[in-house]
Amino acid sequence: MSSEYDFSDAHSGPGSRESDFAIDFHSIEERLGPDQRWSTWLDVERGARGPEPRPSWVVTDQAAIDTELGVLKTGKEADVFLLERAVEAIGDNPARSSLLAAKRYRTEEHRSFHRSTSYVEGRRTRNSRDSRAMAKKTAHGRSVAAGQWAYAEWDALNRLWKAGVPVPYPVQVDGTELLMEFIDDGEGGAAPRLAQVRPSKELLGVYFEQLRNGMRELAAAGLAHGDLSPYNVLAQTERIVMIDLPQVVNVVGNPKGMDFLMRDCHNMATWFTNRGLEIDEQELFADLLAMVF
Repeated sequence: MSSEYDFSDAHSGPGSRESDFAIDFHSIEERLGPDQRWSTWLDVERGARGPEPRPSWVVTDQAAIDTELGVLKTGKEADVFLLERAVEAIGDNPARSSLLAAKRYRTEEHRSFHRSTSYVEGRRTRNSRDSRAMAKKTAHGRSVAAGQWAYAEWDALNRLWKAGVPVPYPVQVDGTELLMEFIDDGEGGAAPRLAQVRPSKELLGVYFEQLRNGMRELAAAGLAHGDLSPYNVLAQTERIVMIDLPQVVNVVGNPKGMDFLMRDCHNMATWFTNRGLEIDEQELFADLLAMVF
């Protein structure tokens, strides 16, 4: 990574010594390991950084380094990696670090799954050149298509975070890479999916109330998750968090919006009922429709 700063003319007046101000950036570069890079926070435009007020754990220092720690999840259309963004102590500023989930979408030729076009009905590509490239399936078009899913999830996370829906905080987006809050299990590991846990009857009720409130907030915004299931909900001790949101559907604007909402209700009602908490999917659907209209 090259420096944004040029010190070649700094303090070049009489009596100054260039060696007093020279910074050997090459020696700094050599400190980076094969799984490290400089933080990309300042490389992206303002609109590609998380909404304010930002959580205190978000590291925005230019001197921060991103270290890839391993794979969290391998998927059919994207892989999720664990990333540490850290900055060393400098002067009076203490060392800071945070763990992030880095979701990297694959280009079309590297995916083993293609999302149904039903999800994107009504969406438009702003750039006509990009639209033509996507239609012709050129290399640029495939890259644009992958980036569109990343930005779709980015937009959804921003909107839902601000609306109070339980989703990971979106840190930044850059091309096909989306950085977001890492949801842990309270002990340093990754939080399990809802499908993997066996909560008590009391905790089951707590989970459902959080889920229903989250679905209500989505519906109040005119949206449905579109692919909600116990595999797209994380259980962080007593808190649930919805994930995998690039396909968020406009319930009214999408011709199949009602069907997607009903499917979300069916999937979640079935899981909770099978765990011993009787949930009527039709009542849940009617409750959410009342929020939409």
